[in-house]
Amino acid sequence: MPKAGAAVSLSLYNTLTRRVEPFEPIAPPRVTLYSCGPTVYNYAHIGNFRTFLFVDLLRRWLEASGYDVFHIMNFTDVDDKIIKAAAAQGISIRELTGPYADAFFEDRDYLGVVPAHVYPRATDFIPAMVDLVGGLLANGTAYRGDDGSVYFGIDRFSAYGQLSQLDKRELKAGAGGRVTADEYSKENAQDFVIWKAARPEDEQAGAAWDAPFGRGRPGWHLECSAMALNLIGERYGSRVLDIHTGGVDLIFPHHEDEIAQSCAFTGESLFARFWLHGEFLNIRGSKMSKRFGNITTPRDLRTDGVEAAAIRLMMFQTHYRQQLDLTDDGLAAAREGARRLGEFADRLERAGVAKGAGDPAWAGPASQLEADFRTALDDDLNAPRAVGAVFEFLREANRLLDEGRVPSTAGKAAFDMANRVLGVAHRVQGRAEISATAVDGAGVSLSDTAPEGAAARLAWASRWASRRSAAKRSRDFPEADRVRRLLADGKFEIRDRRDGSAELVDLA
Repeated sequence: MPKAGAAVSLSLYNTLTRRVEPFEPIAPPRVTLYSCGPTVYNYAHIGNFRTFLFVDLLRRWLEASGYDVFHIMNFTDVDDKIIKAAAAQGISIRELTGPYADAFFEDRDYLGVVPAHVYPRATDFIPAMVDLVGGLLANGTAYRGDDGSVYFGIDRFSAYGQLSQLDKRELKAGAGGRVTADEYSKENAQDFVIWKAARPEDEQAGAAWDAPFGRGRPGWHLECSAMALNLIGERYGSRVLDIHTGGVDLIFPHHEDEIAQSCAFTGESLFARFWLHGEFLNIRGSKMSKRFGNITTPRDLRTDGVEAAAIRLMMFQTHYRQQLDLTDDGLAAAREGARRLGEFADRLERAGVAKGAGDPAWAGPASQLEADFRTALDDDLNAPRAVGAVFEFLREANRLLDEGRVPSTAGKAAFDMANRVLGVAHRVQGRAEISATAVDGAGVSLSDTAPEGAAARLAWASRWASRRSAAKRSRDFPEADRVRRLLADGKFEIRDRRDGSAELVDLA
């Protein structure tokens, strides 16, 4: 496990400095990780999940490297789009956003994304947001406009522009938020709103709260700052994150504004030491857009029968800082690759493990995979190289298996480690990897009795394993034990790992 003073091997591209830098957390082995999550006014699309999957890889690799990660992913459940949609339907913002938040969790589980430790909703942190606005007003970096809204004055914060590397003089009016420049009354057209005075439609949708500076609601940028500072402050007494992640579209203005208001409030020079941003995912050469009618969601892919492992493999075959084009041919190739990896995993399992040191012929491929895999991911999460190392091992290992050489413990452990981090082997029978939550077996009844058929049995067991993971997270240990016994009755064994993941084994 990494400790203070230990050699640093992981390097990450830091948007703040525009350089690949050795990663050193503030208080090793702890890593505080904040990810901008979904705005829950609609289903998250596969482009959103490209970013979430890159963060999943980051977290898995940090934990595999021995770090103790505390991961926060927020839900934006109050903003202009949400209020407009709720008002149009005559419902509250909570009624509108609740089902989409639930849908996000379903999509997350389908894609095997390790759950964040906390999913704060903006509307649950209004007191923290009021305190943040009050502090900025008190120190003079924010002011009240004639319309009753509160604005952050970018000319009052000298370091504004450090993340996006923009000159304040070049900023366009309205660039600081999701509103046009003339919607609000402010000193400078580039200033951004941090507290919006309540309007009738806000009241109608249940999106207005009392505050000493006037009834209203938080600005979008303020929400993330308040939630992150509150959660790491209460848990660790910290005011600076180790890592903040998001898509490249959030660099400006969202993350730039987060830095300004957070640092102005805390007096720290940094809000996060590392800023990591994932590139766009395009659909058949075009940017995903409702205007173009080419939005694809994880549930669309699941309905089409696409395996989660194939989606993960497709994503990881392109570096997270390069744009990725989702095409039919690319997805078909990823499905074939995930199938090959799954078949190899099953073959490796059937071959068993040699006693003792095992066949020395396995030593070279195993050590090569471990070395190449670590070198790749330590180099700014170079997933394409890591995937290449896995396929090279597959070729060598299949040759050894063809020769009748029984796998060594080291050989099997090397492959299992790589697949735990990547999650790219699609296995249709025998065993399943559970990463804190299982892939959802859609359409399978959650009866107490296992159904007939290998695929149906595994889907049934995976659903129950997912429920057990949820019970453990909520500390409902009697329910977790009940599910374990139920799975045992169905001839399944669930093996917990120290990293919080689990392995589901079909004993039938």
